[in-house]
Amino acid sequence: MDHPIPKGTIIFSTVGRSNYGFDIFSLQLQLQPQTQQPTTLGPEHRLTDGISLNFNAQFLDDNQTIVFVSERTGSPRFYLTRPGLSSPKSLPFVPSSLFHDRPVVNNDRVYFISAHEDPGRLFKSWSALYSTRIDELDLARLTPLGSVDYSPAISQSGKFIAVASYGSRSWGGEFHELNTDIVVFPESDPDNRVTVCERGGWPTWFGDSVIYFHRQADDGWLSIFRVEIPENLKLSGPPNTATRVTPPGLHCFTPAAMHDGKRLAVATRRRGKNFRHVEIFDIESETFHPVTETLNPNLHHYNPFVSPGSKFIGYHRFRGTGSTQGESTIPNLNPVLSPIKPIKMLRINASFPSFSPNGDFVAFNPNFDTNSGVKVFKSNGSKRWTLLKGRTAFYNAWSPTEKHVIYTSVGPIFQSAKATVQIARIKFDPSDLNGDGGDVKCDVKILTKEETGNNAFPSCSPDGKSIVFRSGRSGFKNLYIVDAVNGEFVDGGLRRLTEGPWIDTMPSWSPKGDLIAFSSNRHNPDDVATFGIYVVKPDGSDLRRIHVAGSEGSDDVVSERLNHVCFSEDGEWLLFTANLGGVTAEPVSWPNQFQPYGDLYVVRLDGSGLRRLTCNAYENGTPAWYTGGEELDLERLCLRSEDEDEDELRGEFEEPLWISCDI
Repeated sequence: MDHPIPKGTIIFSTVGRSNYGFDIFSLQLQLQPQTQQPTTLGPEHRLTDGISLNFNAQFLDDNQTIVFVSERTGSPRFYLTRPGLSSPKSLPFVPSSLFHDRPVVNNDRVYFISAHEDPGRLFKSWSALYSTRIDELDLARLTPLGSVDYSPAISQSGKFIAVASYGSRSWGGEFHELNTDIVVFPESDPDNRVTVCERGGWPTWFGDSVIYFHRQADDGWLSIFRVEIPENLKLSGPPNTATRVTPPGLHCFTPAAMHDGKRLAVATRRRGKNFRHVEIFDIESETFHPVTETLNPNLHHYNPFVSPGSKFIGYHRFRGTGSTQGESTIPNLNPVLSPIKPIKMLRINASFPSFSPNGDFVAFNPNFDTNSGVKVFKSNGSKRWTLLKGRTAFYNAWSPTEKHVIYTSVGPIFQSAKATVQIARIKFDPSDLNGDGGDVKCDVKILTKEETGNNAFPSCSPDGKSIVFRSGRSGFKNLYIVDAVNGEFVDGGLRRLTEGPWIDTMPSWSPKGDLIAFSSNRHNPDDVATFGIYVVKPDGSDLRRIHVAGSEGSDDVVSERLNHVCFSEDGEWLLFTANLGGVTAEPVSWPNQFQPYGDLYVVRLDGSGLRRLTCNAYENGTPAWYTGGEELDLERLCLRSEDEDEDELRGEFEEPLWISCDI
C-alpha cells in the first residue's frame, strides 16, 4: 500500500544553536613601520545586522564588501553587504537546498557548498561544491557525482580551486577530524582533480602554488601545514608530503593566508585559555600576534578571513547583549524550511517538546538545565509557565485524553540502569494556563517505585490508560507498561513488554494504539552506540526491526544511530533522528555539537520512502509530531508579540569538547 506523503507540524531541538547570536566583525590591519609586524586598528566594525545567525564570510575587496551565510529565512542562504548598505542583498541560492555554506566569489560567480543532492547511499555526506552567477541562478556542480567536498578555496589568480574532499569514499563515522584530503583542480576543468596531500581540511591559498590547511599532528595538536602545488597539477608520484608550519603546544585551525604569503590568520585554543581567539602567525619568525583576545577576552571568535590586500581581517562571534546589538532574545519557536510541503517545521529553544491534545500548548524541558522542571508555553511561542519547579526532569508526554495531565521523567538524564529516575504524572488546573505566566500549582504523582532504578521516556496510549516507558530495574534497560493513573502501586499495574541483555529505549505509542516504536541495540548488544528502530504490539507480540531504506545486510562500516522515534497522525510514518547523512561541514569550525551528524528523517513503517528533513552542521533531535488532527497555523505559531516571554540571548555555548589542551 502506498501511503500518502506525511503531513503535520514537527517541533525539534538543536544543540547549542539558540545562544550563538553570530554576527560578522572586521578589524583594520596595519604593519608597524620598523618591525613590519601586524597590528590591528580598533574598534571592531560589525558588518552584519544582528538578525538571526550570520557566519562564514569572505571579503570581495579591500572596502569590506562581504558575502556571508545567514539563517534568517529558516535555512542557510547567501547574502552580500558592504558598509553603508541599509540591508544585505540576497544572492542566488538553490531552492531545494536546506544547506548553503562557505561562499567564495570569483569572476562574478559564487562558489559554495550545498547539500541538496542525495548521493544515493546511506552514511554518505550530501555536501558538494557548486557555482552560480552572482546575479542569477546558473547552477553548475563541480564535485563529481558520488564524491563529497567541503571548505572550498580559490587561488589568487582564480585559476585553481582547492577543497577538503572525501572523494568517493563513504563517511567512516569520525567527526573530531574528518578523513579528508586536499584536492585541487582547475576552475575551467573540475574533472581534472589531483590529490595534492592526504589528510587535511580548510585549505587556503598563497598565490597559485602553496596551500595551507589544518590537520591533527602526530603529537595530538591541531596544526597548520603547508603543501607545494606541482606546476600544471602534474604529480609524478604519490601525493606530496606536507610541512608543519605552526608549533606544538597550542591548537591552530581554520587558517586564512595573507596576500604576501608571510602571515596566516588562524583560530587558536591555548592551554589555560577557555576561549577560541583569532591570532596572526608570522611564518618566518614563527611568532603569534593576538587579534581578538585583547578586545573580547571572554568570547569565542570563529573562522578568520582576510581581504585581498590584507587590509582587513574578519571573523564571526556572538554579537553581544542588549537591543543595540540586534536581536537580544531567543524566540521560543523558529520556523525552519521543510523539504516536504505538507510538513511544517519549528525549532524550539528547549528539549523534549510535547504537544497538548489540541495543539494549543507545548510542554518542554529547558535545554538540560538541572532543577528547571517542566515548562509549558502557548504554541504561538508566548507565555511560559513552570509546572515542576526545583526538580530535574526530562522527556515529556502530554496525555492525549486529558489536557491537564503531563507525564515526565524525574531525575538525572544519561545515567546508569540503577540510577534513581522516576516516571511522574503531573496534574494541574488548565485554567492556570490563562494567566501571565509563572509558577503553576500541580499535583505530582510518582508512578514507579524508587528502588526500581532508572525509569524514563514515558509515552501514553491513545486511550490515556497506560504508559510505556524504559526501565533498568532488571539490570538492563527494557520496556514496561504501567497504569497511567495508579502506576505500579496496584495489582496488575505493571507488566513487562521487552526483555533481554540489551537497551530498548525511547518508546512511542502509535496514535492508532496498535504499535509501540522504540530504539534498540538488540541486533548488536555489545555496541552501546548502535541503535535501530523496532516496533512491537502492546501485548508484546510481532516484534520486528524497521530496516530503513534497505539497510538489512548493508556493508556500511558506520554504526547506525536511529533514536527519538515517534509516529505520524495516521500511524503509517515514523519520524526519528539519525546519522544516515554523515557530516555536512567541518565540525572544528563550529561550537560544540555532541553529534554533528544528527538529522531528522521520516520513513514508512515498512522501511521505504526515506526522506531527510534537516541538513545542517548541527545536532538536531528530540522531535515531536503533532497528531491532534487539526492542522496548526504555522504563521500563528511563530507570530512574536511584545509580551512574549523569551530567554535573553547571552552567547553561552561550549567549544568542541574533543579539542583538549591537556596533551
